[in-house]
Amino acid sequence: MNPDWKQFLEQQGAIFDADRVQRFGNAAAELASTARSTVLCALGQYGTLRASGEDAQSFLQNMLSNDIREVDAGRAQLSSLNSPKGRMLATMLIWRNGDDYLLQLPRALCEPMRKKLSMYVLRAKVKISDAGDEIVSLGLSGENVQEILGKQFGDLPQLPFCFTGSGQAGVLKFNDTRFQISITAQHAPALWQSLVRHAQPVGSVCWDWLNIRAGIPVILPQTQEQFVPQMANFELIGGVNFKKGCYPGQEIVARMQYLGKLKRRMYLAHIDGAHPGSGEAPQPGDELFSAEMEGQSIGMIANVSPAPDGGFDMLAVVQTSSRESQTIHWKSMQGEVLQFLPLPYPLPQG
Repeated sequence: MNPDWKQFLEQQGAIFDADRVQRFGNAAAELASTARSTVLCALGQYGTLRASGEDAQSFLQNMLSNDIREVDAGRAQLSSLNSPKGRMLATMLIWRNGDDYLLQLPRALCEPMRKKLSMYVLRAKVKISDAGDEIVSLGLSGENVQEILGKQFGDLPQLPFCFTGSGQAGVLKFNDTRFQISITAQHAPALWQSLVRHAQPVGSVCWDWLNIRAGIPVILPQTQEQFVPQMANFELIGGVNFKKGCYPGQEIVARMQYLGKLKRRMYLAHIDGAHPGSGEAPQPGDELFSAEMEGQSIGMIANVSPAPDGGFDMLAVVQTSSRESQTIHWKSMQGEVLQFLPLPYPLPQG
């Protein structure tokens, strides 16, 4: 994270854990505000890689699960980097910055993925660099965000994953109530001071919770190589293109789509339990169990966050047969029971 930006946020009352804003005040109150009003979040849990050079497009096209040719000045996309076995190593949000491509992914994975991508560059005219000190990303969520951002930026993107921007800042739409603004680090403080007049500053966990409720998975170090994209519903939210050319793991991902039977899917769930901050909390990578397979895991937590009204909300990848017929428990058969909630998009039948 840019040190000047971090120092600015600390002056605004941010309490950090490494580069992640834990809270500005009361964490539980900030979560409640996220569910009910307009909030502003510094997305320090993410970093940004830059792919530059005349071969950047063709290189990324050969490496990632989506069709990078569809990313242009007005369109962003989700994509993933997969292992040769089709397992997800990283999920990322991609948009253009001039002739370059910006890849946003969890900060903990930025350097490992930069190194991995760079290994494949060989003679291609492309450079993969860390742009984390250059780019600041902010999240704005609430019923009146379009009015707030319209006054700040003028024309806004009209459709999900559409993008509008200039050299200094770009605005990405997730839905009518949630937008991300990416801006150069030197201009970020002024934008923050303008937006915070209309929105409550909140910790990073609040944005994580919004992603979970939107059914958007984020691969973390604890869940690398655990899921093929379809297990994490990635093809349902536009993260996989089945008509593009080859990329690592493509044959397995395509075979699963057209010939295989998917035995696990990602679901939105909730568990009760101790108030967040006290006692043991569920974590990404925690295993899940049911009576269907005694002693064997039938799934895993992909992402989890404290919920505004208590307990925890999560994205959990579980066996579809267990989801349909069994009670599913966290960590052991004695653990908390998962209460399943509807995702904001339909799952395929059968």
